[in-house]
Amino acid sequence: MINKRLLVKNLLAHNDENSFYDKKRFINIGKREGKAKFLKHVCALANSNPNNNSFIVVGVEDEDNKIVGVDFFDDSKIQNLVNAYLDNPPLISYENIPFPHLPEGKVVGLVTISSNGQVCALRRNIWKYYGGAVFFRDGSISMPKAFGIVLKDINSDTVATLEQHARNNIELTLDGVIDFINNRHKDLISNYKVFKEQFVLCWAGNQKKVKSEVFYSRVDIELINEQVKLFYSALDEISIDFNDESFTIMEYVKLGLGNQQKYYPLEKVDIFFSDNGTYQIQSDLIFEPPQYDKKTLYHIFNSNKAILQKIKKGESLKRSEELDLEHLPATYLICYFNGFEEAKDLMETARPLLKKYDINIYESLKESFRILRKVKYS
Repeated sequence: MINKRLLVKNLLAHNDENSFYDKKRFINIGKREGKAKFLKHVCALANSNPNNNSFIVVGVEDEDNKIVGVDFFDDSKIQNLVNAYLDNPPLISYENIPFPHLPEGKVVGLVTISSNGQVCALRRNIWKYYGGAVFFRDGSISMPKAFGIVLKDINSDTVATLEQHARNNIELTLDGVIDFINNRHKDLISNYKVFKEQFVLCWAGNQKKVKSEVFYSRVDIELINEQVKLFYSALDEISIDFNDESFTIMEYVKLGLGNQQKYYPLEKVDIFFSDNGTYQIQSDLIFEPPQYDKKTLYHIFNSNKAILQKIKKGESLKRSEELDLEHLPATYLICYFNGFEEAKDLMETARPLLKKYDINIYESLKESFRILRKVKYS
């Protein structure tokens, strides 16, 4: 079993960017340019490594390898994105790796790319790259190639050695459990469960009982053996269920207009553990967005637009506008799900404004983007 934190450390310590490894300060697949560049690198790494894994480490400064981290990124639909844009797409996973010195909610992203052994190419045009383009790694750069396309195995031994050196052990597992419960989450209710005598899963959060059901907020869930953060949310609520074979997370999202807020089931995630030392994660989006009267939404939509304009101009807000601003991220999300396509663009416009104006509302906006991304790639 590979300890992914050790793997990241080994990649950073012993290798500059090369034909099986790339590093990024951040990735942005929400915008066309960022999505295109990400797909280009995935394509190039898959073609340059037909018989071994290749990696992209996210949240690292390019000049000095300083680990600065990025926001927790829910990867559950990223394979759908790759499948939509690439022919012969590789298997891809995005894992969130916690590091002790990073602030709460910040992680290092580890993208693992596994080629299917065939030439990977862009399926259709995106940004400035044409459909049919094939990319390979030339040192640390992803370059297009139009002739002499042959997949060569040159990195298998090196990558196998790296992964061997990142194997987990009992000491690392015990240290991970103690650190999770006693240090990082000493102010929360914490628990752990051992699956199949091999996998140790820890979770922590604020616990709340509603009738016979238990819900958690401010939730952190980690697979300690691999040092992978499986779930993190500072806002949304979840329910947890488990037996000896599996662990199930049901995520709920709070939506509504004004003070009329309700919890809606968003996604069910099942983690199935096997006796052979493997596990599978199955995600099912079960979200049914609430529908509202269009006339009401038009009024709220235009009011929010006016509030953003006032913030942009540096004007003071009335008390009623301050209250409306608190609900702006959820309101725009509802508008988008009710056919207001412009709402997504306005959310992008609001991002830098709210980051300066109110960090709590900005965090709510990030949660809305996370929900939007899940629904979009499902």
